[in-house]
Amino acid sequence: MSKIVILVGSMRKGGNTELLASAFADGAKHNHNVEIISVADYKVNYCIGCNSCFTSKNNKCFQNDDMNKIYDKLKDTDILVIASPVYFYGISAELKTIIDRLHTPMRNKFKIKKLALILVGAATLTELFDSIKIQYQLILNFFNLEDVGMVLVRGAKNKGDVSDKSLAEAYKLGFSIK
Repeated sequence: MSKIVILVGSMRKGGNTELLASAFADGAKHNHNVEIISVADYKVNYCIGCNSCFTSKNNKCFQNDDMNKIYDKLKDTDILVIASPVYFYGISAELKTIIDRLHTPMRNKFKIKKLALILVGAATLTELFDSIKIQYQLILNFFNLEDVGMVLVRGAKNKGDVSDKSLAEAYKLGFSIK
């Protein structure tokens, strides 16, 4: 069984992003071990771009925060899922902080081979997710990762607004991953 980690980028517990991530996890659990990591449960400092992790022992960042726990969880992950609310056409700041902290040579030891994307936003604009999808594609290309799919949900502003159809789509994507 492969290990899937879902990085949930919402600080709002029980919100739309978490509901979609849970539906995805329920589908994926049929074939994989799944763990959800919520940014709300970890205190992670911003990367300051000092690159000390490139020269330190074990490539450890000088910041002693919860990112070390996340690194440990990602070391044996096969499939990574990025799940985020969309604020001003980007992923949440908390999730971006974690992604930025992956700018470390440690990531070269991770087993991650596949990536998926779950996004939910209040707006209904056709181009709502375009900037995030470009970043996602660049990450796939740079790390030579396989895209296993996306769930993109528009028009879900308030907690619980995500539709049953969208939850079923997230479940189906999770279940479909081989």
